[in-house]
Amino acid sequence: MTDTPLPQCIVCTRDLRDTETQTCRLCTERVAGHLRLLAGADGLYARLADSLAPGSGSGGPAVSGSRTAPLPVRLGPLSLAARGGVVTILQTWLVDWHDLLGYQHPRWDGDLQQQLDQAVGRLLNLLPWAAEHHGAFDEFCSEVASLVHQSRAATGEEGAPRRIGVQCTCGRTLKVTLDTAGVRCAGCSAQYGHSEALRLPLAERRAA
Repeated sequence: MTDTPLPQCIVCTRDLRDTETQTCRLCTERVAGHLRLLAGADGLYARLADSLAPGSGSGGPAVSGSRTAPLPVRLGPLSLAARGGVVTILQTWLVDWHDLLGYQHPRWDGDLQQQLDQAVGRLLNLLPWAAEHHGAFDEFCSEVASLVHQSRAATGEEGAPRRIGVQCTCGRTLKVTLDTAGVRCAGCSAQYGHSEALRLPLAERRAA
């Protein structure tokens, strides 16, 4: 008689505990922490405004090797801070959650910073439900983590996460970072959690 395999977290593929549904507690807490990092007067989103001037966020003066005048703002932080960036992405997720729950469309009040804080607050309130029931909660976790990494990179707080190549058991090369929650092989569909992905052997570099 074979043992019935335990259900796994859709984010990191850890075995779920009896009290967990679809998503493990660690992944739920991780995305909650990422949301809190974005919000508030001292949060990552607020600090994006300080990184808009050319040369800011890099620790040195603006330098241009061109004869033309530099752009008045840095496009990286601007794309994250403007409509269509961080705020819009979080609002889109919130609208989706409201629709699935049959709630009224959320209202946005104030400037973009205020709207961000409102969206984060509401997402945190609904997070326990989403972690247990939303079919794309793994995508939500991945997108919020990406927003945090992009915002940190844009504000000069960290570089973009380094991607390394590891080899799947089928021989295909997978690209992961040190904080990868999980990865699926496009070749054989094998799913690896965080610790499993980092234990895979490094892929051999091909000669140029």
